[in-house]
Amino acid sequence: MTEVIETFETKPTTLYPQIQHKTAGFWMRFWAFILDSVIIAAIVGVTIRPLFALMDWDLIAVNWYAPFTMLSAVIYYAYFILLTKYFKQTLGKMVFGLRVEKDNGEPLDWSTIVFREGVGRFINSTFFHVPYLIVAFSPKNKSVADYFADTVVVHEKMFIEKV
Repeated sequence: MTEVIETFETKPTTLYPQIQHKTAGFWMRFWAFILDSVIIAAIVGVTIRPLFALMDWDLIAVNWYAPFTMLSAVIYYAYFILLTKYFKQTLGKMVFGLRVEKDNGEPLDWSTIVFREGVGRFINSTFFHVPYLIVAFSPKNKSVADYFADTVVVHEKMFIEKV
C-alpha cells in the first residue's frame, strides 16, 4: 500500500542571502607580489643575464635607460599585463587563490589591464611601493590602481554576504 503525504504550499520564511567574493587583504596581496617578483627575477636571470654575458654587454649600468634595465622592465610589465589579461591572475595570485575582477562584473578589457598593471605598477614603483599601503586601509582593500581602473582583487573560493 502506498502512503500519501499531504503537502502545503508555503512561501519561504527566510531569503537566502546573496553572496560575493571576499576581497583580498594587504598581506595576501603582498605575498603574491613577492612570489611574482621572485618568478620575474628568475625569468630575467635565465633569459637576459646569459644573453648579456654572452655578448659581453654591461649588466651593472645604473641608468634607468640602460638596455638591461629596459629589457627587465619589459619582462616585468609584460608578465603582469599578459597573465592578468588571459588568466585574471598572475602566478603569485594563482598560488594564493586570488584574482582580479572589474567592480561591475564585466570582463577585463585591454585598456583596464594596461592601466591597472602598467600605469598602476609604474606609479607604485616610482614611489617605492608606498601607495600600495592604501590596500591595508581602504574599505574593499583596493590599491590606487584598483580605484583608477575600477577593479578589485578577490579570493577565488572565499565568499561573504553581500551588503
